[in-house]
Amino acid sequence: MNREQAQKKIEKLKNLLNQYSYEYYVLDQPTIPDSEYDQLYRELEQLEEQYPEFIADDSPTQRVGDKPLDFFQKVEHKVPMLSLSNAFNEQELKDFHRRVTQGLNEEVSYVCELKIDGLAVSLTYENGKFVRGATRGDGNVGEDITMNLRTIRSIPLTIKDKETLEVRGEAFMPHSSFLKLNEERVKNGEEPFANPRNAAAGSLRQLDPKIAAERHLDIFLYAVGEWENSQLTSHSARLEKLKELGFKTNPEWRKCSTIEEVIDFVEYWSKERPNLPYEIDGIVIKVDDLRQQEKLGFTAKSPRWAIAYKFPAEEAMTVLKDIELSVGRTGVVTPTAILEPVRIAGTTVQRASLHNEDLIQELDIRIGDTVVIKKAGDIIPKVVRVVYDKRTGNEKPFQMPKECPTCGNELVRIEGEVALRCINPNCPAQLTEGLIHFVSRNAMNIEGLGEKVIQQLFKADLIRTIADLYRLERKELLKLERMGEKSVDNLLTAIEKSKNNSLERLLFGLGIRFIGAKAAQILAMEFETMDRLEHATKEELLAIDEIGEKMADSIVHYFSEEKVKQLLRELKDLGLNMEYTGPRKHDQDTDSVFAGKTIVLTGKLESFSRNELKQLIESMGGKVTGSVSKKTDLVIAGEDAGSKYDKATQLGITIWDENKLTEALNN
Repeated sequence: MNREQAQKKIEKLKNLLNQYSYEYYVLDQPTIPDSEYDQLYRELEQLEEQYPEFIADDSPTQRVGDKPLDFFQKVEHKVPMLSLSNAFNEQELKDFHRRVTQGLNEEVSYVCELKIDGLAVSLTYENGKFVRGATRGDGNVGEDITMNLRTIRSIPLTIKDKETLEVRGEAFMPHSSFLKLNEERVKNGEEPFANPRNAAAGSLRQLDPKIAAERHLDIFLYAVGEWENSQLTSHSARLEKLKELGFKTNPEWRKCSTIEEVIDFVEYWSKERPNLPYEIDGIVIKVDDLRQQEKLGFTAKSPRWAIAYKFPAEEAMTVLKDIELSVGRTGVVTPTAILEPVRIAGTTVQRASLHNEDLIQELDIRIGDTVVIKKAGDIIPKVVRVVYDKRTGNEKPFQMPKECPTCGNELVRIEGEVALRCINPNCPAQLTEGLIHFVSRNAMNIEGLGEKVIQQLFKADLIRTIADLYRLERKELLKLERMGEKSVDNLLTAIEKSKNNSLERLLFGLGIRFIGAKAAQILAMEFETMDRLEHATKEELLAIDEIGEKMADSIVHYFSEEKVKQLLRELKDLGLNMEYTGPRKHDQDTDSVFAGKTIVLTGKLESFSRNELKQLIESMGGKVTGSVSKKTDLVIAGEDAGSKYDKATQLGITIWDENKLTEALNN
């Protein structure tokens, strides 16, 4: 291939990959499988490496810069990025409508949009090319975060027309990315982010764009700052044009001709927002006609033609009765607030997370304090602040202990971590938590061995290690309280049955640091036997796409421990299976009804457990996810299917009941 041919090939591949990215990240309608995209991407990388003079700024390989920045440059917004005034109830929305109609003295229509809880940003395009991205800052001056914004794959590096314009939107972190990021931070001993908004803002203000790239952010564009050649006369027309140009806009907007329709839209999303795959904190209402917007004008701080309705905060006030400490299987000591029962977001809460010692000191939390709690992501209760005005003087300050509350060993704080940790390997709390993890549903799934039974066996000195579970004797078990002949026989049968589990369950149950259920599945499928994995080198582990450096180091370190080698020998002698018995990568059915499809399971099925069906679908080339979105191809719904079923109906996604599932499998 000569230079001219290489240049043409690079240009063709670049345009093709940018089109595929647009279909995947903006339209949610991929037209090729990931493997084919990856192959084309590698081909482009190789050609650009050979002919670097032909690398274009809008090449998909240039999404992440090579070098971290030293600091962010300031950017002045030619058109200020003003904030919106707020409304908190129906009457305030009606007052806004009254002010608008009085100011115009003519009929008005509105556009209602979801208020994404993220970071407001500005994107500047010159002759159709993305040249600069900035934060909102104080509205007049922001920070240049171009390199970080380039890592968001739903932001086009070029647009279809050779336009010069500045567009505005909200960069955000989807729930899936947020949960994955916090799981990694907790595993690494780092403080988890409080919410997706903080996570998105923190990611976009990283000086190293590679960090932002790893966090899988997204964006919706919703406004224009400058647009040289636009002849459009309404906000709704602008939204349609932005979409046409290749920008990702939120499809959940509605044009409303009355304030009553606006209120209906607000009420609908007040109920439906938990079903979205991202956070929203309200609804934005804008006058649609741009001439009317200009006529209404601005106050010093905000436009008169728009308002943000803010959803009520899911918070509640209660009394902190005590602080309880627990020791996890990795030795981390976690404080938990014991509360006077209080209702929040539809449930009664009696316990809430305090995270760690730093938070307790920062908030100056004392036993007896009146505190405000809220549900992080509307799921996990946590203490957010103390109501100091309600202090009586009888509250008691709390100090984290210097010794482990279970074994009395000295607690340490490892450099770079916020958590206090017990490093005694024989700590009873760590041993029992490790055993509870080993028998749990996603690990060895031993029925009848719940948390209470494990603790009972531990107190009776019948178990100390995983191997001891397989040495339990009937006569010893019958001596325990609430252990009748039938329950003992069932328990021993379940333990014996677990010996035949596939390798990935055993791997996950061992509790290797940083190795979750998915990583265990990947490792088992890759190495197939415990012996091969035990002797794997770091280089062999890193050759697997999904295994990172920390995971590889953890695996190598774990299997180098003499006590681990001894445990594995014992388990093998006791008859535990040490091989992978699931579907091999090359055995997956690529012609099945599930091949290449994204599937969500909801409700109760009679013929399958959730995990059994998940494994079956994955063996047939499908992908099972936890939430319904436009990327979902199929929802399989059993009895008592809830919000996922409703969301699928709303989006027009195919839904199967158990009869249809059985029919498809039989065929």
